Amino acid sequence: MDNNAAGQTRPNNGNRIIMYSRYSGLVALVILITATGPAAAQTVGAQDERRPAALELQQARRPTERDAADRDRDTRAYESGRALIDQSRWDRAIARFDEVIAARGSRADAALYWKAYAQSRQGQRAEALATIAALAKDHPESRYLKEARLLEADVRRSSGQGVRPENETDEEMKILALNALQHSDPEQAVPMLQKFLEGSASPRLKERALFVLAQSNSAKAREVLKTYAKGSSTPDLQASAIKYLGVHGDKDSRALLAEIYGSTTDVDAKRQILRAFMISGEQARLLSAAQTEQNADLRGEAVRQLGVMGAHDELWQLYQKESSLDVKKQILRAMFVGGNAARLIELAKTEQNPELRRTAVQNLGIMGGKGTGDALVGIYSGDKDPAIRRAAIQGLFIQQNAAALVSLARKEADPAMKKEIVQKLSLMHSKIAIDYMLELLNAK
Repeated sequence: MDNNAAGQTRPNNGNRIIMYSRYSGLVALVILITATGPAAAQTVGAQDERRPAALELQQARRPTERDAADRDRDTRAYESGRALIDQSRWDRAIARFDEVIAARGSRADAALYWKAYAQSRQGQRAEALATIAALAKDHPESRYLKEARLLEADVRRSSGQGVRPENETDEEMKILALNALQHSDPEQAVPMLQKFLEGSASPRLKERALFVLAQSNSAKAREVLKTYAKGSSTPDLQASAIKYLGVHGDKDSRALLAEIYGSTTDVDAKRQILRAFMISGEQARLLSAAQTEQNADLRGEAVRQLGVMGAHDELWQLYQKESSLDVKKQILRAMFVGGNAARLIELAKTEQNPELRRTAVQNLGIMGGKGTGDALVGIYSGDKDPAIRRAAIQGLFIQQNAAALVSLARKEADPAMKKEIVQKLSLMHSKIAIDYMLELLNAK
């Protein structure tokens, strides 16, 4: 047979079909092994690898997982729009905020405000006023209404004229002056910063004013920051105040964050505080939230932040006591983030729940390294669950561990599992994989 021919097949003893196909000037050898019956030519490639897995994943996702994916998508679009605002890329920012508005999620009111802001910066007076009207009509309880009314007043005062760059420069100079005043006369600076925050300055500069406040040790400055961290203004400024308290990281700031966490029912604010706890090194409070928080999403957030901090013992303690399957999965992912391969290997071998065991195996595959590769080989050889064995194969494929896959293929007596391994090898650009393909071709 001509090895340069593309898309040709030939049978071998009724049990093996060999297909040659040319891709990017290289010959890819695809070996399909069937258990019994007449040989049937099949095409195996990256598309076939992805399509069934993607379909299966889509069908298997729980409603809560779909909801979480939707929230994540809205969050990414919203944060992308905010970044574009900071870059003065108004058209693109508006397009991203339109995505969030159309989704009608929890950030729709914020997206309407920022869309109006971007429109006003482009001199689109009528459009900005219409967007503000939509915000007031569709979200009458929104915390963005106060800022929107200030923006509306500015738009009406501008009489359709675009924003003058020199005004932005003046605001920048005011911030620099207030920053200097904060160091020399903090008592005078705090009320000026507070007035600045309550006025019609741009949101970006209001955030900078909060940053200046966060640098102050005065009681008045801390009270203003506390007010914003509790949510007296927009969620964006609240998030900034919480973040700056976390960055400041002193005892009083951490205590204030804990006080707000205990008193608020706002899930987004609590999530921001958990992240601020991580920044400030508040491992004990994160552990407490992971143990006692009634909201599973927030428990999962606390777990993720513990993973970032590398809290191995705490995560193991949580895993043993946690009853929620989804939160246990978050703990396994946190172990991956924290690099706790030893505990993941242990759970991949001993966990009684097949879904959790498979999650542990998947995270081992992503981690990489010789130790995890050897563990995946051991799991494949010792576990009888086909799903776990496939997860181990996938993990070795992600690690591009051709040597381990070839070794498993040579020993595998189950045609279906051998086919899984050979399919993965057929997608790997590795001399070891290609040599094994040639070995199969030459087999009698």
